[in-house]
Amino acid sequence: MILALILTVILAALAVFQIALAAGAPWGRFAWGGQHRVLPRKLRVGSVISIIIYALIAFLAWERVGATSVLPPVLVQVAMWVVFAYFALGILMNAISRSKPERYTMTPVVTVLAVLSLLIAMGLG
Repeated sequence: MILALILTVILAALAVFQIALAAGAPWGRFAWGGQHRVLPRKLRVGSVISIIIYALIAFLAWERVGATSVLPPVLVQVAMWVVFAYFALGILMNAISRSKPERYTMTPVVTVLAVLSLLIAMGLG
């Protein structure tokens, strides 16, 4: 369960970051391609949607490690592999970002999330 906890803590920190972006914090160079200091309305909505996705991922991780049992186990197992693929793609997307702050900050964060989600998907959480 420690892996699910670590994953959840990182996602919670990212959720706080996304809340700040959605509220107009001038940290846009760290997210969404880094082209805006303050995010435009459309990307602010994207930040709010990201928070919902983070919550769903955390829920799936806790399901996979057996802390909760709301969904069918096979669905949770497949969903965690999808989460891993999502984060693996995120590594690539952040690594090729034109924004150096985003590339140097978010690529390592997403790499850690990918490793954690891989281990959880494998049933090692």
